[in-house]
Amino acid sequence: MRLWSLHPRYLDRARLVALWREGLLAQAVLAGSTKGYTKHPQLERFRAQPDPLSAVASYLEAVWREADRRGYRFDRGKIMRSPSARTISVTRGQLRYEMELLCGKIGSRDPAACEAARGRAGDVEPHPLFEVVPGEAERWERRSAGLPGPPGESSGQEEE
Repeated sequence: MRLWSLHPRYLDRARLVALWREGLLAQAVLAGSTKGYTKHPQLERFRAQPDPLSAVASYLEAVWREADRRGYRFDRGKIMRSPSARTISVTRGQLRYEMELLCGKIGSRDPAACEAARGRAGDVEPHPLFEVVPGEAERWERRSAGLPGPPGESSGQEEE
């Protein structure tokens, strides 16, 4: 499960579709309607909210808006709750980590887009649910080989 902290506009078609499916899975897990993925670390930030289902609804709503902007037909009716107005903090280091991860996945197809994104890594736009704060990659993040990981596994310098 990958619930990107990056704005959905950075995702290619396949990853946007996967994000929608995985967001719906996250919603099902938080609603208690599935037994799998209940301890998945990607869900920690949603569980920490006063109303986890409204938080994931806000997440899905933004994914739906991006899909709609592109002309895709995602079923908005699958969002269980009304979105909340609250934002969730995400660290600048997490956004940088995710951009590197994304570029590792799509870089061979679109190296110019990845290089441009890497060049403005400090200005990477988060998913609309998230508010950027200083810091390294989030503690719940599972590190991929070759990419900077959570605090304590890097140079120790906090990102601004």
